Amino acid sequence: MTIVHGTWEPRPAARWEDGFLSGNGHHGALLFGDPDDERVVVTHHTLVRPNGAEHARPPRLAAELPALQDQLLAGELHAAEGFTDGRELQWVQPFHPAFQVRLRRPTPADPDDYRRSVDFTTGVAAADGEDCSSRVFVSRADDVIVQRVTAPGLDISLDHKLPGAPHDLAVGHGAVLTSEGALLTLRARYPGSDRAYTGVTLVVVTGGRTTLTPPGLKVTGAESVLLLTRVLRHTGEPDALAEARALGDLLPDGDEDPYTHLLARHTPLHRTAYERVTLDLDADPVERALPGSELLEKHPGSPALLERLFAAGRYHLLSASGLFPPRLTGLWTGDWDTAWAGAFTNDANVNLQTASAAAAALPEVTEALASLIHGQLDDWRENARSVFGARGVMAPAHTDGESGLTYHFSREYPLHLWTAGADWLLKPLVDHDETRGEQDPRTAHALAELALFYEDFLTRVDADGHLVVVPSYSPENRPANASWGAINAAMDLSAARHALLAAAEYHPERAEDWRALADRLPPHRINFDGALAEWAWPGLDDTYDHRHLSHLYGVWPLDEINPYDTPGLAAAAHRALELRGAENDSAHGHLHHALVAARLRDGERVAHALGQVLKGDFFHASLMSAHYPNRDVYNADAAHTLPAVLVEMLVQSTPDRLVLMPAVPAAYPTGRLHGIRTRFGAVIDLMWTPTCAKAMIRPSRTQRIELRTSSGAEPLDLVAGEDHVLTLRAW
Repeated sequence: MTIVHGTWEPRPAARWEDGFLSGNGHHGALLFGDPDDERVVVTHHTLVRPNGAEHARPPRLAAELPALQDQLLAGELHAAEGFTDGRELQWVQPFHPAFQVRLRRPTPADPDDYRRSVDFTTGVAAADGEDCSSRVFVSRADDVIVQRVTAPGLDISLDHKLPGAPHDLAVGHGAVLTSEGALLTLRARYPGSDRAYTGVTLVVVTGGRTTLTPPGLKVTGAESVLLLTRVLRHTGEPDALAEARALGDLLPDGDEDPYTHLLARHTPLHRTAYERVTLDLDADPVERALPGSELLEKHPGSPALLERLFAAGRYHLLSASGLFPPRLTGLWTGDWDTAWAGAFTNDANVNLQTASAAAAALPEVTEALASLIHGQLDDWRENARSVFGARGVMAPAHTDGESGLTYHFSREYPLHLWTAGADWLLKPLVDHDETRGEQDPRTAHALAELALFYEDFLTRVDADGHLVVVPSYSPENRPANASWGAINAAMDLSAARHALLAAAEYHPERAEDWRALADRLPPHRINFDGALAEWAWPGLDDTYDHRHLSHLYGVWPLDEINPYDTPGLAAAAHRALELRGAENDSAHGHLHHALVAARLRDGERVAHALGQVLKGDFFHASLMSAHYPNRDVYNADAAHTLPAVLVEMLVQSTPDRLVLMPAVPAAYPTGRLHGIRTRFGAVIDLMWTPTCAKAMIRPSRTQRIELRTSSGAEPLDLVAGEDHVLTLRAW
C-alpha cells in the first residue's frame, strides 16, 4: 500500500504535537488516537485570552515625527530609540485551545492491529483497533467538529485542564439527556474579564444505554456514538440550548447514517480544493508506505518524504484557512502557553505560510487572508494617523485577529516604524487577481489607501532629489553601526515602489501621479562586498547573520529584481544571499532563503536550504512543524511554506513571463507537478525526467508571453482555450 495523500502511525500520539489534525479554517481538531483514553483537542480561530491588549491603542507620535526625521537625516543614528510613548512591550492576546473531548474506556483495548491515520483528501483523522474505532473531521459545509466512535463502553466528558490553563479560569459544566442521547456544555470565563467561551457537544447514541455521570456521561452497549461540537467566544450569556438545537438540525431525517450524511456534505468542498494541485516525485513505493515518523527519521530528503510533506503542507494550510489565514501555530495548539502568543505575525510568518496560495490553486487561503486584512482596515487607518500623521493605511507587524492596531513594539523591535507590512500582505491578493484576470474591488480600495499613505509619508528628499524613507525599519534586523530605526531599508523602498505601481494598475485615474511618486524613490545600493545592501542610505553597514531576509523582498515575493530584467541587481542579491547567515536556524529563515534562491535560479542553494529543514528534525509525527531544529516550539511555518518552495523551484510566472525548471535540485530528477496556476491566466501541468521535460499549458487568456528556460528566452503565443504543449530537451 502506497501513501501520498495522507499519513499514518502505528501507535497513538503521546504528545499533543504529534496529534493528527483536521480543520475548516474556523474550528480545529487534534486527535491523539488512544483507544483507552481518546482525546480530541478543540480549537477555534477566535479563541484569544484577554491580557490587556484588547484595550491597547497605537502610540500618538505624529507630532514628533518631523523632529525624528531631522535627527536621522542629520546623522543621529540612534535617534529613533526615543520615538516612543514610553510604554512597555505589549503582546497581542494569546491564542489558546478550548478544551478536549475525552472518551475513556472502562476496559483496556487490545493493542494489536492498531493504526492511526489522516486522509488529506477528506480531512478525516482516524484511529482503529481490533474492537474500537474513532473518526474525526471538521466540516467545511456545516462548521462543526464531527466525531464517530465505536467501542464497547465509553465515559465521555469535556475537559478544560490542558497544559498552561489559568488556575482561575471560571469553568461551568452542563450535562443533560436528550432525545438523541445527551448534551454536554462547557463554559469558561477568563480571569478578570467579561469575555468567555462556550463549547457545546451533542452526543448522538445509536443503541445501548446513556447515563449521566456529571460533568459527563456513560454510554454502554451502543452500536456507535456520534459527537457534534462547536465553540463560541462571547460576552454575556449565550443560549446553549439554541446552539444544541442548531446541532440537532444537522442530523438527517429518516434512517440515513448521520456520520455518512455529514461527511458527504463536507468532502466535496474539501477534496475539490485539496486536489487542484498534486506533486509526484516518482518515489519508492516501499518508502511511500512507511509511517510518517519513520520517513522523517530514516529517509530525510527522500522523494517519498518530500511528496508527503508537500501534500501535508497543502492539507494543513487549507485546513487552517477560513475565518483567518494560519496563525503561527496554524489553527491548532494543545497548550495555553503558545509561543509568541500564537499571533498572526506579518513581517515574515503569515506571508511565508500563504506564499503558495495563488500558484498552488488555493483561493480559499487568499480569501482567508483577505478576510483578515479587510476586517482591520479601520485599525490600519488609525495606525497611519497616530504614528505618522498620514492618510491611508499602515499594517501592524502582529495581530491577534481581533485588533489590527499597532501596539506591539519595543526598543529592540520598533515594529511601529515598519511601513512595508501592508504591501506584503496585499501582494498575494494582487497575485490572485492576476491569476483569475479580474481585479477585486476590495483589493483596489486597499491599494488606493496604501498609495495615499505614501503620498503623505514620502515628503523628505536627499541631496540628489530622491525621496527618503525615514524612519525606516528592516524586520527584525539593524545596521551594524546604527540603531534599528534607520533610513531607506531596502524592503521599505521595494514595498513603497510596488504599492504605488500596483495601485496605479488598479486606478488609471491616479496612475500618472502614483507612478511619478514611485519614480522618485532612490535605487538600491550595492555595498563594498558586492551585495545588495539592506539599507540604501550611505554609511549604514550590513549585519549579515540574521534569520530574516527582508532586504531581498524585491527578489521574492516581488518581481522587481530578477536575473532577466535586472541582472546586475540580481547578482548583488545573490551575493547578499551568499553572505546571509542562518542565525538561530529558524525554519522560516531557511525556507525564505530557499524561495529567494529559486527566484535567482540557484538550485544548489535551494537544495541546501531544504536540506537544513528536512534533516534538522523540524517535523512532528503529525507532519506539522517546529520553529527550531529538534522539534522545538510548535510552529506552522515550515509545514505551510514548503509547498511554495517546491512550486517556485519548478514553475514561476509573472503577468507576461513563464519560467520553467529554474532551480530543480539534482536529488529529484523525475516528477510530475499538476495544476499550477500562473499570473498570466493559464494552468500548467509539468513532467520531467533526467533528459526531458514537458509542460502542458492550458490558457484562459489570449496573449504573448516570454518563456524562460535554461536554453534562454523566446516568445510564446497563447490562445484562450487552446492547449499548448512544450517539450524541453535541456533544463
